[in-house]
Amino acid sequence: MALASADTYVVVLALPDMMAGVGLGNDELQRATPIISGFLLGYIAVLPLIGRLSDLVSRQRILLFCLSLFVVGSAVTAVSVELPVLVGGRVLQGIGGGGLVPATLALVADLWPPERRGTPLGVVGAVQELGSVLGPLLGAAVLAVADWRAIFWLNVVLGIVIAGVMVLTGGREARPQPRVVPTVLALATIGSGLLTLVAPASLADDVTLGIPFVPFIGTDRLATPMGVLTVVLLLATLATSPLSSGSFLAAWRRVDLVGAFCIAVALGSLVLTFASADPEREVVGPWGWALVPLGLVAVAAYLWRHFTARDPLVPRGVMAVGTTGRRSMVPPSLLVSVLVGVALVGIVVDIPVLARLTMTDSQTVAALVLVRFLVAVPVGAFLGGWLLHRFGPAVVASAGLALAAAGLLVMSGWGQGSLQSWSATPVLVLVGLGLGLPIAPVNAAALASTRDDAHGVVSSLVVLARMVGMVVGLGLLTAIGLYRYYRTVAALPDQSDTAALAMAGVVQVQTVFMGGALAAFIAAAIAVALRGSRTRA
Repeated sequence: MALASADTYVVVLALPDMMAGVGLGNDELQRATPIISGFLLGYIAVLPLIGRLSDLVSRQRILLFCLSLFVVGSAVTAVSVELPVLVGGRVLQGIGGGGLVPATLALVADLWPPERRGTPLGVVGAVQELGSVLGPLLGAAVLAVADWRAIFWLNVVLGIVIAGVMVLTGGREARPQPRVVPTVLALATIGSGLLTLVAPASLADDVTLGIPFVPFIGTDRLATPMGVLTVVLLLATLATSPLSSGSFLAAWRRVDLVGAFCIAVALGSLVLTFASADPEREVVGPWGWALVPLGLVAVAAYLWRHFTARDPLVPRGVMAVGTTGRRSMVPPSLLVSVLVGVALVGIVVDIPVLARLTMTDSQTVAALVLVRFLVAVPVGAFLGGWLLHRFGPAVVASAGLALAAAGLLVMSGWGQGSLQSWSATPVLVLVGLGLGLPIAPVNAAALASTRDDAHGVVSSLVVLARMVGMVVGLGLLTAIGLYRYYRTVAALPDQSDTAALAMAGVVQVQTVFMGGALAAFIAAAIAVALRGSRTRA
């Protein structure tokens, strides 16, 4: 989880080099957006599907499957020289990395009873949040001695090592039975795929040996005889792999694939609607006017499927009734997660913006200002799990969110010189702790009120809710902030005054912080409803 979480943020520093690696100039940032949104799309679009699969198949096997996808995606990203291939690799990384989270949370629920899950869930939450700190640091360390491709080759190496450790220590369920044919086909697929994407000059430029590398049309390396061979080998590998074995086939038959497709379409439409927008001018991008209706149709189709399918993707009753027959804690947990995502994304995006407006022209220095907040979030996540042995989830979550709301309210008044003040550090740390504290309690409350065979899908929904909150929150808070910015600029007597325009930008940032404070206050009020027994450390 730490490896996958770090990869979410690792492209922060490497993006310009990655753009150059696939032939994009620094003035083509909009075309490079899919490098980031592709990972996000893969991360959230299939979360419910993988969560449900982890309820029907061994959690260890799902973890190994997701880790394998992450490793393959990293390798594809590392060798890519074309934008579509690079984006495809990032999507695979997102699917694999995102799937690790619900399987891990469900594994915690399997290994510890409800009264002892606090600290383990706190550790998992802390590791998940640690990626925001480790990712940029890892990227900077690798870029200091190598190029951007080394970042993703490092993912491959570390992923293989982690998979080996999981196989050795994970018991019988984590040890796939050795099968010669699938292994040979998998190795052949990897070799063929690497040759296709790398197209080494010693082969591709040869008059005879280069024939398999000649594109059927254009310059796309996948549209070659080697690309066709790779696809055929991949299909053969899937047909003979454990994914087609008895246990997986039984799981595929039980999973509502139609419902999973509807959710994937809805979530994909949501991500691409906001990702295609230019945040300086619009909230909904040019694709949004087609994607929003498509997403709404997909949501309606899923709801119809949920109430008519024999075995829906999210088991019926999960949202209504808990394991004790009392009201389920899943809906309030999801609402709190959405609102935490809204508050979190406002800080992550706008603290660097405020730094650029008021204290520095350096993007790196502006980003470093955020570290004080980012380090505090995983600390808060661990403390939130540990405190569950003394207090219930309602007390821990609502207290943390109230603390974060108060800090954001203070931040909504920040302006020139505020970030250089001694008081900025304690405020950022307290807000980080406040937003970290509810992570474990929310997961604990949702898992405690859910039956064992739905832990995976419920964990995926909790993770998904926060990601949706971040995506939607960024769009909405930016829209409101821009509205106030343009009103402030319109009222300026001299609209060419650089200092006055900078202060108008500060007004926009203050508006975002105020919106984050409101989201945190509402989340604190909802968190009071979270039930759950106190847990032992």
